[in-house]
Amino acid sequence: MSVIDDVLTANQQFAKSFNYSGLAMPPKRKLAVLACMDARLAVDQMLGLEPGDAHVIRNAGGIVTEDALRSLIISHYLLGTQEFMIINHTDCGMLTFKDEELRARLERETGVPAIVPAAFHAFADVQGNVARQIGRLRADPWIPRSIAIRGFVYDVSNGRLSEVRETRTLHA
Repeated sequence: MSVIDDVLTANQQFAKSFNYSGLAMPPKRKLAVLACMDARLAVDQMLGLEPGDAHVIRNAGGIVTEDALRSLIISHYLLGTQEFMIINHTDCGMLTFKDEELRARLERETGVPAIVPAAFHAFADVQGNVARQIGRLRADPWIPRSIAIRGFVYDVSNGRLSEVRETRTLHA
């Protein structure tokens, strides 16, 4: 049996006691979270969120990519979120490579030059990355200045969040 088969079995159990059909589409807490996709981050649990409380957007590195930005804009303008939270974490896989190295590996292993994605957004400093992502959101003309934007680093060894103060650097 595959892992997908295992989770489909778990879904059948979940559906038997499903009670979220009455949740409203807009998130109750008016919060959108952009977090890394790392499987060690239990975002809802670490933030004390219940289903329906917040939008949680995840990608490798918790990066404000074009698609993450698209989701945040929809979250705010169409679904009323008023606060954005960025969460990166210690011991992140994005610290373990450089974009050029991965691009070369992909070309070597597949025989095809890596064209898309244009960037993998690897970084060498977690706090610096969080500050850059905050800066990217602040610099976007479609993100209103009234939106509270805060960034954090989650420590995978103890479960604590540490706030990263915003800097004005926008360099990738």
